[in-house]
Amino acid sequence: MTKALTQSDFRNHLKKYLDQVNDDDETVYIARSNSRSVAIVSQEKLDWLERALKAKEGSLEYAVARDQLIKRNVLPDDDIVESDDDYWNQF
Repeated sequence: MTKALTQSDFRNHLKKYLDQVNDDDETVYIARSNSRSVAIVSQEKLDWLERALKAKEGSLEYAVARDQLIKRNVLPDDDIVESDDDYWNQF
């Protein structure tokens, strides 16, 4: 889940929003008065994002990082593939 906040709202409720980032795995977007925004994510989520970016696609490291990002709702879950029993019947 994500939240979009103003800079003053974030400042006034800093502990609350930082706890939500860590405890609820939320991403908080903060709009600033100079039209530059920032995003706050947990260190754990950032670590998994960096691992996924650095790992070679198709590797075990990439698969684990991708799975963790799916669990945190950063990436959409994979579509369920229906079993094709005809394949196995040929043996």
